[in-house]
Amino acid sequence: MTRAEERASGTLYGLAIGDALGMPTQSLSRQQVKDAYGVLTGFLPAAPDHPLAAGMPAGSVTDDTEQALLLARLLIDGAGHVDPVVLARSLLEWEEEMRRRGSLDLLGPSTKRAVAAVAAGAPVEAAGRYGDTNGAAMRIAPVGITAGSDLTALVDSVVEASSVTHNTSVALAGAAAVAAAVSAGIDGADVKEATRYAAEAATVGVRRGHWVAAADIASRIRWATELVAGRPAVAAADDIYRLVGTSLATQESVPAAFAVLAVYPDDPWQACLWAASLGGDCDTIAAIAGAIAGACHGVECLPGDAIDTIRAVNALPLDDLAGRLLALRP
Repeated sequence: MTRAEERASGTLYGLAIGDALGMPTQSLSRQQVKDAYGVLTGFLPAAPDHPLAAGMPAGSVTDDTEQALLLARLLIDGAGHVDPVVLARSLLEWEEEMRRRGSLDLLGPSTKRAVAAVAAGAPVEAAGRYGDTNGAAMRIAPVGITAGSDLTALVDSVVEASSVTHNTSVALAGAAAVAAAVSAGIDGADVKEATRYAAEAATVGVRRGHWVAAADIASRIRWATELVAGRPAVAAADDIYRLVGTSLATQESVPAAFAVLAVYPDDPWQACLWAASLGGDCDTIAAIAGAIAGACHGVECLPGDAIDTIRAVNALPLDDLAGRLLALRP
């Protein structure tokens, strides 16, 4: 593998590893996670009474990875571009398949509302008018692989891949931040450099889409990473949960992922473990953190047994998709 290929594969494996680690802890409070698991040390199955993931075996990925790979395939089919109507239709088909499999982890509120509107004949440009949650950010990592270093072009690609479901200033800023951090990592940036580029992208992305009242993503990324600087991991995690927030809100979960990376900038595995231990929407936070850490460090910095688990449990063509996405990069 070339260095860029290692980083592209690291993006998708990091995303899947973080997602799978957070599968059993998602939708639990931080105290519930502490009581049941402490800090995660590896993959675990979901509890039998889990509200979303009951019955899922250890190492299983959730909607974060599945929707990111759905987007990846559309990018490949479209030579780097995404048809919004096809994306909406594909997301609906994905949810129907999840229902057939008995999954409770379905489309998020913004995506569900938007794709239903498109299916009912609403104009594509209006469907994502109120989409402000983190669904766009959670699945945007493949755009970070395909997009080059031109910031305006990158944000254009984010908008093209997101606006049908999340056409709001805050959601597009959050998705732009994640895609930019991945793109910077592919180009060789470390986590700190990628975080700075993410904040720059968020300042461009926030000017796109429909304005909604929400905290500024770029400012919150900078504040959240400064908040935890030099803090012990346990105290930092408590601060992220209490002050930054770990909900579905883009302005909480995206800065939370960057805050975790500020605590563990040189250890992608620990970043994923701690993100997955936060509580709240921690599978998404861990997936975002894992994707960025994987892009910055490369797949060789992720534990081999974790990669083997992802491959064995989920049978996802991550290496192939990573290579085909990278081939589209300018």
